[in-house]
Amino acid sequence: MDIALHLQHYEERDLIKACIRKERWAQRVLYEEYYSKMMGVCLRYANNEDDALDILHEGFIKIFNNIAKYQPGTSLTSWIRRIMVNTAIDFYRKNIRRRTEDIEHAFDLSTQDADAISQCSEQEILEAIQQLSPAYRAVFNLYVIEGYSHKDIADALEITESTSRSNLVKARMKLKELLTSRLYGYEEE
Repeated sequence: MDIALHLQHYEERDLIKACIRKERWAQRVLYEEYYSKMMGVCLRYANNEDDALDILHEGFIKIFNNIAKYQPGTSLTSWIRRIMVNTAIDFYRKNIRRRTEDIEHAFDLSTQDADAISQCSEQEILEAIQQLSPAYRAVFNLYVIEGYSHKDIADALEITESTSRSNLVKARMKLKELLTSRLYGYEEE
């Protein structure tokens, strides 16, 4: 085994054990190590940076309260990310009244224009995602970024699969509209 890999594994294991013992230094190290990456995850689900910070901090509280459940040998990053995504879903459930969106016109939507997303920066795309309604943003992130199925999304958000599909179509159309207007400097009505 590579010495650096072994040392990294050993340090991670010690860090997790220290977190289980609720040692503040270890919690601080874990928080600082994963802050940036997990803040990026939270920003995709939040309306703004304040909401993202709320999700992030709530997620870290869950991580520290449940670190003893982490299975050594699995990816710590994946485990932490899953908790952050689930925390974002909980935030959505707690703060947003969901309503079933009508899907009648979802079947009529098409994308004939050039792909605006390929011409935008990562920051512009993130800002556009944050402008989506919470329902559209949650479905878009879970389906496109996290790879959830519509059935899993429906179960997680307590909506129907058809609502999940409809919200994804509408989210994509709204993103296209937002990014196209940003790119070309006009507002679509």
